[in-house]
This record gives sequence, structure tokens and C-alpha cells, in this order.
Amino acid sequence: MKIVLTGSIGNIGKPLTDQLVRQGHRVTVISSQADRAGKIRELGAIPAIGSMHNPGFLAETFTGADIVYLMETLEAAGDFFDKDVDFIDTIDQIGQNYKQAVVASGVKKVVHLSSIGAHMKEGNGILAFHHNVEAILNQLPESVSIKFMRPVGFYTNMFSFIRNINAKGAIISNYGGDKKEPWVSPLDIASVIAQEMESPFEGRKIRYIASDEVSPNEVAAALGNAIGKPDLSWHVISDEQLLSNWLSIGMNAQIAKGFTEMQASQGSGVLYEDYYLHQPALGNVKLHDFAKDFAKAYHQQL
Repeated sequence: MKIVLTGSIGNIGKPLTDQLVRQGHRVTVISSQADRAGKIRELGAIPAIGSMHNPGFLAETFTGADIVYLMETLEAAGDFFDKDVDFIDTIDQIGQNYKQAVVASGVKKVVHLSSIGAHMKEGNGILAFHHNVEAILNQLPESVSIKFMRPVGFYTNMFSFIRNINAKGAIISNYGGDKKEPWVSPLDIASVIAQEMESPFEGRKIRYIASDEVSPNEVAAALGNAIGKPDLSWHVISDEQLLSNWLSIGMNAQIAKGFTEMQASQGSGVLYEDYYLHQPALGNVKLHDFAKDFAKAYHQQL
């Protein structure tokens, strides 16, 4: 099949591209960075250099594809420390660009990388943009089949813990404790997406993706043991303290407030209500596997 992937060759895109190419598909990878073209070719794929903010470019690239894979990220919308960026509005516009390009290109099969929390219009913090883009894509004609992939929190988000471990000697958040929550490896996400691309498309489908279910205290123990700090703790502060901390270092207010609310919904369990109604089989990459990668990254920053 001819498959077009947005999102370049990051944590998900690289293993997804590699797997699809090995399965014999003709894969085109969209990237905004011209210097990624060589690396895309090395994976056996075709680079298409352009922007998600250009619906004409997207439509031209999508034309002739059997399947398009759509994703949008906060990082693609702007710098977290740029106080003038409206991240939600910017990503909503990317969603509109995708919709326009799918219609113009005639593509009938779409896989969209959404997220846990996309079932919520509010109360999910910064993840509201996933709800919005799902709603935009659901406006596409019924002749377009869409598979909405909803992974839970990425293990790779834990790399952000390194700063506080070095500065404060602890993982710091506005929730914690022994209540388990799901986490996922980008490798398992890529595997599920590749599987879905080779499965029949019909109507609209939602699939959650997770690798392991562990508590904050279990995360601290696993990461602490991996980096040689067996006493590492997960320290809980108030929503107000967390928000103040982020704003004090110059973070965009929408991002700071959005992450604070998102993490509060993790702690209350509200974020996971729909996940547990449609709980998936867990993937292959467990927390102890990721802890090895975390340790490498931690020691590289010392």
C-alpha cells in the first residue's frame, strides 16, 4: 500500500516507518525539516518536506495514498516558553488543514494519533486539543474511515523528571501515591498503528494503547534503582505550587495551566475513566525496560 505519515521520524515515526517499509509498503514521510530527508531515505521511505500549516502541500502529498497517518504535537505548535503562542488554537488549525487536505486528496482511510483524555471536552487540561482535533476529523464524510489511536502517557515524558531529580533530589508533581495508572512506549504505539493499517477499515474506531500500569511510587522506585538512587521519591505538591513553579521559569501560561490540570486529572483518575471502560491488552515494553533508557539519559546530563 501507499502510506503517507505526518510527524517526521521521531519517537513513533521512526519505528513506524521502519516497520511499514519492512512490511513492503511504499511509505512517504512528511517532515518540516529538510535535513531529515537523508535519514528518511535511509529508512527506505520517501521524504516530503513541507508544513502541516500548508493544506495545499498536504493535499498534494496525500493524493494517491491508500492510508494517511495524521498526528499533531504541542512542540509543532510552538516553544513552551513563548508566551504569545496559543497552542490550542494553532493545533485546531492543523486539524482543519488535515480535514481540508483529506477531502481535497480523496483519501478514504485515515489513522489519527490522538490521546488518552480525548473523550473529554474539558477537565483534561492541555489534552483538550486532542478532543478538538478528533471532533474536526469526525466532520469528514462518512465515506472516510478513521481509526483514532489513543495512547496513554508516554514513558518518554518521564525524561522531564531529570531536571527536578538533579535540582531537588525527587520527582515532583501535583499527584502521586500507590494508585496505578497506565503508561506506554512509543515502540508499542508504532506496533499497534502498523497492525491497524493492515486491518480492515470501516466507519470510525477508537483504540487505546498502553504498555504497563504502575503507580507513581513504583515509577520512582524503578527509575531510582536504574540511576543508582534507590531512595528516590515521588514528592507531591499542590496544584498552585506546581503552576507557580512553571510560571516562575517563564513557561507559557496556557501550557503551564494545561499541564497542571492534566496532571490533576491523572491523580483523580478522571482522565482514565473511558480508558478503563475500553481497556486494551498491554504491550511488550514495560517500565523496567524503559528505566534502562532513562538511566542512560540521566547519566548523560550529569
